[in-house]
Amino acid sequence: MSKSKGLLTKNLRGFLWVIVFAAVVYLIVRNFSVFSNLLLVLLGFGAVVLVHEFGHFIVAKLGGIKVEAFSIFMPPTLLGVQRTEHGFRFRILPMLFAKDKDGEPDDGPLCFTIGKPGKAADTEYRIGLIPFGGFVKLLGQDDTGPVKTNDDPRSFANKPVRTRASVIAAGVTFNVISAVIIFVIVFLAGIKLPPAVVGGLVPDSPAERAGIRPGDEIIEIAGKSKDLDFSNILIAAALSDVNEVVPLKVRHEDGSEEGFALVAEQPPEESIRDFGIVQPLTLTVAEVSDVDALSEKTGLLPGDLIKLVNGTEVRSYWELEQVVQNVLAPTVTVVAERTGASKETELVESKINLELTFANSYEVDSESNLNHIYSMVPRLRITDIPERPASAGSKLLSLPRKIKSRLGRLFVKQNDSDVAVDTKPRLQIGDILLAVGDIENPTYKDMRDVTEEYESKELSIKVLRAGDDGREEIVTVTVVPKRPPGSDRVLIGIYVALDAEHTTVAKTISAEGGPARLQIPRGAQITAVAGTAVANFYDCLTEIRRHTGKRITVDYRIGDGTTGGVALDVDDDEKSVSVRSAFAQYIPLKRMERLYQASGPIDAIAMGYRRTIMFIAQTYVTLRRLIGGLISPKHLIGPVGIIAFSYRIVVEQPLVNYAYFLGLISACIAVINFLPLPPFDGGLIVLMLIEKIKGSALSERTQGIVAYAAWVLVGTLFLYVTFNDIVRSFFS
Repeated sequence: MSKSKGLLTKNLRGFLWVIVFAAVVYLIVRNFSVFSNLLLVLLGFGAVVLVHEFGHFIVAKLGGIKVEAFSIFMPPTLLGVQRTEHGFRFRILPMLFAKDKDGEPDDGPLCFTIGKPGKAADTEYRIGLIPFGGFVKLLGQDDTGPVKTNDDPRSFANKPVRTRASVIAAGVTFNVISAVIIFVIVFLAGIKLPPAVVGGLVPDSPAERAGIRPGDEIIEIAGKSKDLDFSNILIAAALSDVNEVVPLKVRHEDGSEEGFALVAEQPPEESIRDFGIVQPLTLTVAEVSDVDALSEKTGLLPGDLIKLVNGTEVRSYWELEQVVQNVLAPTVTVVAERTGASKETELVESKINLELTFANSYEVDSESNLNHIYSMVPRLRITDIPERPASAGSKLLSLPRKIKSRLGRLFVKQNDSDVAVDTKPRLQIGDILLAVGDIENPTYKDMRDVTEEYESKELSIKVLRAGDDGREEIVTVTVVPKRPPGSDRVLIGIYVALDAEHTTVAKTISAEGGPARLQIPRGAQITAVAGTAVANFYDCLTEIRRHTGKRITVDYRIGDGTTGGVALDVDDDEKSVSVRSAFAQYIPLKRMERLYQASGPIDAIAMGYRRTIMFIAQTYVTLRRLIGGLISPKHLIGPVGIIAFSYRIVVEQPLVNYAYFLGLISACIAVINFLPLPPFDGGLIVLMLIEKIKGSALSERTQGIVAYAAWVLVGTLFLYVTFNDIVRSFFS
């Protein structure tokens, strides 16, 4: 009865494994492209781990330590091969069936021995079923607990401290060597990276205040000038200490060079400091998933090269940005060069909608630094709601969202309902803010102040909304302002720009050195400028500028029918207008790239060495800043994040970029593994140093307590990092 039951259990387990295997094969066949990309990711990242383990393996062999197993990939074992006295012993899927009662450990029906008898070897060489990384198993050594006491002289525990430390340090050493080799290969082949060129500047950022200009090239950062790319700028700022001065040298477009000293600042809603330098873009439209939507909104197609804007030739992204910012009109005419299927080029013209946005940093500490048009502050209009599928509303040309956060972001959690149909009014893109709380026609500062006041409380917002038929109606929405984790501000999840389609004045201000304050009541509608009727703020701008150097009258009407007029002395002072234009529709432009390639093998070795040392140093500084609280742990990425990021690189970028990323990971793993904390290699070496000083090893009980406590700490951090990885990779 017992034998029959055992046989049944064996067959049932085998049958279940066959089903699992068949299901896996089916999924692979149905999603072969995804599987092949994922396999490449696992093999690449696994190779970095395997190199680390191979370092332990080779030095352990040289040190006379018994290596019980060396596996390529992770368990369960697909194939195991070991030389025995009777020949070569093969184990194929030993865990597929139950162990035989009298068989060797992990034996199964697919275990057999072939070949001539000979001297038995210590090590079984395995191939794991999971195509990721690998491991080495040393006699008497266990990463998860204390060193095991063993009488065998080949045991890890019985070797001198020097030998054991060499074995442990070999993993880190091999990772460093492999990183150098990878970078050497990358730079021999050549890789395109964004250069250290200033593509744009965040308003009122350290770089802008210092006088750095778009188009400048950073040629030296903190004394380093070799192989600089744009990532060096970001990392120098992010890893700088609080109030640390970072010296930069730039080459202007005219060829002259100038030195600067910048202190990175932490933007609102960000936990990493930066200089406010934006990555450079080209004038070529990038590939997008929805070509029809891009064409419908902008008249442009992927591959189009922008040549003219309102008749002005543009040769760089920053020239394009400068021209667009100064248009201050509802639309702009863009001419682009398009190459057809027949390789013939043609010029295509399209009109693209613009919007008025903010010309300075929106760290509004007083009403005097609100953006205005001859002291008239337009109302606010919602251009994007990030919690929903992103629209192009408030993107300035192609600036990343990080930059937008400094140009007018508010964050509010709208009242959501768990019911299937949510009938509550919600904020929408295009809504014009009429009132927030008790304040009508709020300015940005008004909105900020009220938002802070209503943290975690219901706040009523009244908006003007255009329906499908074009008719406008007033809608009241209830929101709950929230303070995001790690932020010192209460925010609303919307992006706003200025309402230029109407002539309603939210407020008038007196800008220092600018025009005199216009005595126009809040909420008044401008009806005429110098006797000419106006329908929007673009008309106001046009008419005012037609009378530069003269005194004119600005007429207005209040909602109750009261009318009035104020005098305005028109001058051409640049402070008279503190708004700028931006594309209302997002235009995806390719990033600027430059080929980084060695001139020969010697140069490649030098470049690979410098890049490895750079990433090692940056990893150490990152950990130091993390411990000091200058960098948030939420910016760390673990295996899930690395694999997700690797997959995007494999799918979207050339293979050499993936190799570059693997070199970076190899350098980082070397640093992480050398941390003085068990179960990392550095922690094991610390225990050996204690043993050397003390004259004897710590007791197994003490080692166990230290090891398990460290595992709890590392495991907690791992779960935290993995959770953030999953949120970033699949829910953001």
